[in-house]
Amino acid sequence: MNRSATGNRRRRRKLPVAPTDNRITIFFLVMAMVFSIAAGRALLLQGIDAPANAQAAAQQLTRTQELKADRGVILDRNGQVLAETQPAFQVIADPWSISSNGYNPDTMTAEQRAKAKQAPEAISVILAAYLGGNKSDYLKKLSRPRNADGSPNQYELIERKVSAALYQQMANELKNGGWYGIYPASDPVRYYPNGTLASNVLGFVNFDDEGAAGLEYLHDAQLSGIDGKQTYQSSPFGPIPLGDSTLVEPVDGTTFQLTIDAELQWMAQTELANAVAKANAKSGTAVIMAVQTGEILALANVPTFDSNNPGDADPDDLGNRAVTDAYEPGSVQKVLTMAALLDAGLITGDSTVEVPGQVMSGGGFINDAWSHGTLYLTARGVLAQSSNVGTVLLTRQMDKATLSNYLASFGLGNSTGIELPGETGDAMGVLPGADMADYTRDQISFGQGLSVTAIQEAAAIAAVTNGGVYHQPTVIAAAHTSAGDQVPFERQEPYRVISQQASAAVVNMMEASVASPEMTTLDSKTIPGYRMAGKSGTAQKIGDYGNYDGGYTGSYVAVAPAQNPEILVYVVIDEPTNGYYGGVVAFPSARELMIQALPRYGIAPATNVPEFTDPLSYQP
Repeated sequence: MNRSATGNRRRRRKLPVAPTDNRITIFFLVMAMVFSIAAGRALLLQGIDAPANAQAAAQQLTRTQELKADRGVILDRNGQVLAETQPAFQVIADPWSISSNGYNPDTMTAEQRAKAKQAPEAISVILAAYLGGNKSDYLKKLSRPRNADGSPNQYELIERKVSAALYQQMANELKNGGWYGIYPASDPVRYYPNGTLASNVLGFVNFDDEGAAGLEYLHDAQLSGIDGKQTYQSSPFGPIPLGDSTLVEPVDGTTFQLTIDAELQWMAQTELANAVAKANAKSGTAVIMAVQTGEILALANVPTFDSNNPGDADPDDLGNRAVTDAYEPGSVQKVLTMAALLDAGLITGDSTVEVPGQVMSGGGFINDAWSHGTLYLTARGVLAQSSNVGTVLLTRQMDKATLSNYLASFGLGNSTGIELPGETGDAMGVLPGADMADYTRDQISFGQGLSVTAIQEAAAIAAVTNGGVYHQPTVIAAAHTSAGDQVPFERQEPYRVISQQASAAVVNMMEASVASPEMTTLDSKTIPGYRMAGKSGTAQKIGDYGNYDGGYTGSYVAVAPAQNPEILVYVVIDEPTNGYYGGVVAFPSARELMIQALPRYGIAPATNVPEFTDPLSYQP
């Protein structure tokens, strides 16, 4: 028994404990090793890697915020705002801050934690009330305080283009409720205060504030300006008051002042809409121009659109038909033909021509719009009565190269240089060259076999009626940077196309169709107190199979006062079905717009308008 107990005690004997002095020594050795490692790490961080680590820390704290430049304002010729930038905001959420409702998570009270728990849903309800949509969609975004990598989620885009007034109302409700974590960022919106007014000239911008049509598109770089930026240091609880901060101010866009007269533009759009509706037509265009300068006072398209809501419009209506749509001009073209013949000295207004009922051309016959026997007309009478046959016979005196060169000098077949997009390819029309066939010369003399745009034809007729000088059509009067510096534009210098004598003779021939007692096809053609000159056009359109069966284009051009032309009005009605002659579907609107434009630009009526007595016909 005693041996057994003694043996067990031996087996349970513990290892000997080191003396106290030895234990203290070992403890200090271990601590020395720990401090050595820590000191080495500190040396690495603060000494060897200090710049790199400081830079990394600063980058984690640094934020950059874009400062949007205001897009340039667009004004009419009288300073009325046509397009401007209005303040609006992006609504941005900081889910990390929302999770603590803006409090420091390390020092929150129990009451603050309880309110923070309610924050995502409470804020979602307010967002849905002001921004629309479903509360659940907002709640999903607000309930993700951390990113996939575990870092704080401090950015969720909630909505764009929220008006300043609406955002302020929403912000007030959030503040009154004691809810935090929603903040704005500038996101200005383009606004067109007059809706559809001049929309085909102005164009519009897309959702990213980039010009997408019209002036907004063609001059986007100048209108956009240059964005600035602000860089600052921020913690999860907001900007660090004494942190590094840099600011690059934005440079606002260029301001454009147009030649467009907003009130006259409204009149043109209203009158044109009435004309298109009355004629039950596909579309219409109206150009009002100052003939002595080339300034476009009004440029209307129907159908049109609201620049504030381009997405609601038919895509075919978003361009500018006056610039992009080429068509055969019909008898309005006879004005240009007569201008070339007069300037070349081949005819005068009193030149006589025997006009049969038809004339052979290219294996077929050319007829007038009405049946007749042999007529004995002056050149003036040929234009006034719009005789195709008489025009062909007079034009055959001019060689084809000379005719083509004259029409090219009038601006046909090429870009006019107007400051609007779309003058490329087919939009520049087709002008046959010197190698044209004889029957092509016959056709183009009265407005078939070539194509033009409304801007081309208006600028050409302005040139041959204003004394004979071509002016590049323009819609921009001036442009200035945000610093007030004028922006230059390259423009073609005016150049003479026909003599003053030939120009006066052209106007006289045009006046005959309006004022001569021999012309009785239209009632109320004149304007009381003014002398007006004009010419109608009616052109058959080419259909799908190359035949002239695609409907009609009816048009009318007028200039006034005839003794010294200042204003041109050109109205084009495409595919009218309730009548189709230009004198019926386009003349009434052209006359009405001229009535509005003349006194508006200080052109006073005369006390006495002499009777027009120049002959349209002769006795053989």
